[in-house]
Amino acid sequence: MTFRTRLQYLLVKKLQVSNRRALEIILSGEVYVNNEPVLTNVELGQTDEVRYHNQVLKEAKKLIYVAFYKPRGIETTLNTAIADNLKDILPFEDELFPVGRLDKASEGLLFLTNDGTLYDKMLRNENKTEKEYIVTVDKAIDDDFLTAMANGITIMGKTTLPCQLEKIDDYTFRIILIQGLNRQIRRMCYKLHYEVERLIRVRMGSIELEDLVAGEYRILQTPTK
Repeated sequence: MTFRTRLQYLLVKKLQVSNRRALEIILSGEVYVNNEPVLTNVELGQTDEVRYHNQVLKEAKKLIYVAFYKPRGIETTLNTAIADNLKDILPFEDELFPVGRLDKASEGLLFLTNDGTLYDKMLRNENKTEKEYIVTVDKAIDDDFLTAMANGITIMGKTTLPCQLEKIDDYTFRIILIQGLNRQIRRMCYKLHYEVERLIRVRMGSIELEDLVAGEYRILQTPTK
């Protein structure tokens, strides 16, 4: 999906004119982008407003970036046909899309945005972005567990990449991944005969959960990725 377009294409679509006529309109100086007249077939972004004879052909889009604490028991989906979906609990009028997923039994940080360009970029770079979790398991953690988790475990026919681990207490550890395999941490623990009792994502790249609690959110500036 593309999130940028040329002014000429917009005029053809909105005014129902030919490509030639659209170019003539641009050269006439009667088209304004962000209240400034333009004389070239400029590329438009999401936040650009376009007017022609005081008719708004494209509204400026207000971009929103949100750190949201997804509660446990909520599916990371905007499909309202699915029970316990994310959209039903989000307190926003704008349609925001989650970058990445957290399974229903997990909780913590979701990054939400209506910025299609950034959304697309972050999805493309998903396996280059650090994701940090705090995990509690059902029995005491030993050195063999920590070593195996850090070095990589074969799940779903793939060996997970080496990752960073830190023991917090006998039952809790911190893990930092750059992968995003389906239910990766749970599957890794299960292969070592551990069950995950609680899994909280606390960071995605430079975005941190901080002091949010389940269901709360924080408005962000454009995150640095």
